[in-house]
Amino acid sequence: MTVESTAARSAARRSGTGGKRATQAATGSGKAAENGEAPGSGTAARNGTAAADGTAKAAGKPRKTAAKSARKTAAGTAAKTAAKAAPKTPAKATAKSAAKSPAKSGTKTAGSKAGAKTGAKAKTPAKARTGTGTASGVGGSGGGQSEPELVQLLTPEGERVTHPEYDVDLSAEEIQGLYRDMVLTRRFDAEATALQRQGELGLWASLLGQEAAQIGSGRALRADDYVFPTYREHGVAWCRDVDPTMLLGMFRGVNNGGWDPNSNNFHLYTIVIGSQVLHATGYAMGVAKDGADSAVIAYFGDGASSQGDVAEAFTFSAVYNAPVVFFCQNNQWAISEPTERQSRVPIYQRAQGFGFPGVRVDGNDVLACLAVTKAAVERARGGEGPMLIEAFTYRMGAHTTSDDPTRYRADEERVAWEAKDPIQRLRVHLENAGLADDAFFARIDEESEAMGQHVREAIRTMPDPDTMAIFENVYADGHALVDEERAQFATYLASFADSDSREEGR
Repeated sequence: MTVESTAARSAARRSGTGGKRATQAATGSGKAAENGEAPGSGTAARNGTAAADGTAKAAGKPRKTAAKSARKTAAGTAAKTAAKAAPKTPAKATAKSAAKSPAKSGTKTAGSKAGAKTGAKAKTPAKARTGTGTASGVGGSGGGQSEPELVQLLTPEGERVTHPEYDVDLSAEEIQGLYRDMVLTRRFDAEATALQRQGELGLWASLLGQEAAQIGSGRALRADDYVFPTYREHGVAWCRDVDPTMLLGMFRGVNNGGWDPNSNNFHLYTIVIGSQVLHATGYAMGVAKDGADSAVIAYFGDGASSQGDVAEAFTFSAVYNAPVVFFCQNNQWAISEPTERQSRVPIYQRAQGFGFPGVRVDGNDVLACLAVTKAAVERARGGEGPMLIEAFTYRMGAHTTSDDPTRYRADEERVAWEAKDPIQRLRVHLENAGLADDAFFARIDEESEAMGQHVREAIRTMPDPDTMAIFENVYADGHALVDEERAQFATYLASFADSDSREEGR
């Protein structure tokens, strides 16, 4: 990757004209011209399930393929050359050629099957009747370019669609329950953010926009399954019956977690990026040795996928056939770094290199997240080993309350994703399908208000953090350096009290 190509992609992303996906489109057009195809036949390549970097061929020499692709990426020149060189191939031959590519993939994933169908029906409108298309423009950041194939059961317009491999049959009450979960989780999250702004919490990591990924996957689990979260899984904690106010204690600095992990099979929040994925894998290996009929799920973000811990977890889980599901919430921003700086291929495709399947799901579709996660944990319980789920979603707010996302991403990007809001999507479906009335939504709104009040009262009754506690339990015995630092910090805190006394005496 050259400095020039990185800068070009960065500029294109912010101007909404493409970024990585525009580069891939140009590269795909060049390859189509070499094969005697029309430039527009790169549908499968743009969708990613035909493996934009050549999934079928990349198994042999992935690094050489990536390097060669990077050297050839002169976006403007390649596109013009391809347009001149390519003959006018009939659309039928183009579609046939595009449909063949994904069928060669050795790993059986949802994307590999669906990619052939997408290639064969290149003229299918965005609002498809099945959940195997490009998901009604569920595109990533950078101007709404098409994204790789994903599993979808509910379009952004709230229309119920089907998928050949993943589906759920839920009652009206169950779908209402998912809506209630998302609304209450969002209200709790908003209240916690407000409390941090008021100085009640030291920090808060918001889940705004990721409710469907968390509630859908959380409700797919059994009580005996074990969850290893990061620090943003407030919705999953809700599904595991963890009191939401317990999540606040750690961010207020009054405890180290606040709940017993074994009482809800929900591990403590993990701040160290990616380490919990290794913990989950080790726990799953133990579950397998015990012969237990349960699964383990590990949550992490797209940024954590770059950590060595995650790669090691993938290796161990595959070699030992551990009953673990890796659930990556790809909200497209690792703080200020976009996903295109994290991976040259869609994250779910990484699983192929480790020898287990991966699938990309619409992370703003609670029904699809439920269906895919349910299938993955059942697969793990059945002794078929690990699986990677990439929930393609978006972080609508800041990374944490100490972050300012306006410094690195465009407002147009956020606005585009707000139109795919997971809660609004499910509400439209409930209304259009006649599964809920105005009285139901009014009750949920009232419960949401009660939730906010409960959280505020809980914070007000919490003790203030012990500012000197940081020096406790550092060493089993006394330590001269720690004692010195404790004394210095105590003197520093006392200086504020002296200042207040002088102010009062004036």
